[in-house]
Amino acid sequence: MNCIVISVKKNFFTILFLLFTVSLIIFSSSNLEAAKSGLILWSTSVLPSLFPFFIATELLYRTNFVHILGKLFTKFMRPIFNVPGESAICLILGTLSGYPMGAKLACNLKESKVCTKYEAERLIAFTNNSGPLFIIATVGISMFFSKEIGFLLLITHLLASLTVGFLFRNWKKNNDEISRNFFSNSKKDETISFSNLGEILGDSIKSSINLIMTIGGFIVLFSVIISIFNNLCIFDKLSSLFNVFGIPKEILTPIFSGILEVTNGLKLSTSLQTKNLSLNIIISSIILGFGGISVMLQVYSVISKHGLSIKPYIYGKCLQAIFAGIYTFIALQAFPLLTYTL
Repeated sequence: MNCIVISVKKNFFTILFLLFTVSLIIFSSSNLEAAKSGLILWSTSVLPSLFPFFIATELLYRTNFVHILGKLFTKFMRPIFNVPGESAICLILGTLSGYPMGAKLACNLKESKVCTKYEAERLIAFTNNSGPLFIIATVGISMFFSKEIGFLLLITHLLASLTVGFLFRNWKKNNDEISRNFFSNSKKDETISFSNLGEILGDSIKSSINLIMTIGGFIVLFSVIISIFNNLCIFDKLSSLFNVFGIPKEILTPIFSGILEVTNGLKLSTSLQTKNLSLNIIISSIILGFGGISVMLQVYSVISKHGLSIKPYIYGKCLQAIFAGIYTFIALQAFPLLTYTL
């Protein structure tokens, strides 16, 4: 018996991927439709809203913009979040661009020795957020058909993110390196000129294409995984476990989908048939705060090669989901004009 257990542990991923392959064949028809749906969702919503920001972010990082931010935000970032002022680029551009740009920029700062390993881990805990274009345009306007709901979700999303950043200010504080050589071995003296503009622009586009294609791949992959879960009635079985708490299945399905992949979860939560639309908004806020396992794996693929731990990101997103839901609930209760009913 012990040999069997050891064998299963040793070949866990082999078995997992084999079951996934078999499921692709058995449920090929529904999986094909799910893959098409995920691809359409990526091409019509995610690609046009994020790709231009990815290019702009890459170009800004090649300038002295980071150095300028360091001077402007040191008195803000260090006392509140216990990170250098230069890391404001992760918060600003990571928020504007969306996942997983905050993690990518944190890794760049670590490699440039602008911040320590543990400061970079603090940054990935709260600087990876959904972009305003995605929240306002895709979720607010396209899904809820309301720009106001989009702005509400954006505000609570950012407030929850900043709360997590403050709570993580002491993450591995005692392990911080005493000596920090800001911008050593970096190229801060290099500036973009007409002679290298074409090369830098080409590199920025290539890097952005690679990132947006990776995001698209994750969306399609998890669309298929969700389809397989539906065919196997996994969500129904999980929902039945929560019946003892009186939680309706209709509410749990978008939450479980959002745990796997944020865009599909949001699509289900916004179309949830409830008498009180505020419930849909709160669920969507929680899903946005967590970001989904799909995004988590995207972030992990970025930071793992730089020796950063994924733990602060996981803890941070769980906390952000909780705070986002609380802040959204408070906003809907405090301001009656924001209470939506059908």
